[in-house]
Amino acid sequence: MSSERPNNGWVIWATLLVALLLSVAPLPGNLDLIRPLWLGLVAAYWALALPHRGGMALAWGFGLLLDVLSGTLLGLNGIPLALIVFLVLNLQQRLRMFPLWQQAMVLMVILGIAQLVLLWLNTLAGNRPPTLLFLVPVLTSSILWFWLYLALHWLRRRFDVY
Repeated sequence: MSSERPNNGWVIWATLLVALLLSVAPLPGNLDLIRPLWLGLVAAYWALALPHRGGMALAWGFGLLLDVLSGTLLGLNGIPLALIVFLVLNLQQRLRMFPLWQQAMVLMVILGIAQLVLLWLNTLAGNRPPTLLFLVPVLTSSILWFWLYLALHWLRRRFDVY
């Protein structure tokens, strides 16, 4: 009885690392308000495409790394990222049947819930944003889902990640 080891797991780690760097890269002016939720999108893709490889612990760990790099309280980004992956894993069978535009709509709701949890955690920490502009990244993330899905799907096929 031979057990096959999953191959090319470094691609998952590399894409999450690039998403982490895109999440903390400085942007000019007010473009930071529309920054997509890169880490949430990439974690959602891997949870959707390979549910046995992209789990909540991985999302939690990269959320903690995001907390360290951005200088926020530990767990502030880890909890919403783990929530995103949890919801995607629960809806995974249904989401895979949807066309990409419907996946983007469901992800908009999931990312919106995660942003509301992040708002709640920020309020508990004492730094609540004064306006509803914290929801703008949800819209930009759902718009980018189509292209990100295609790029990550191509990478998965190219490097035979399973």
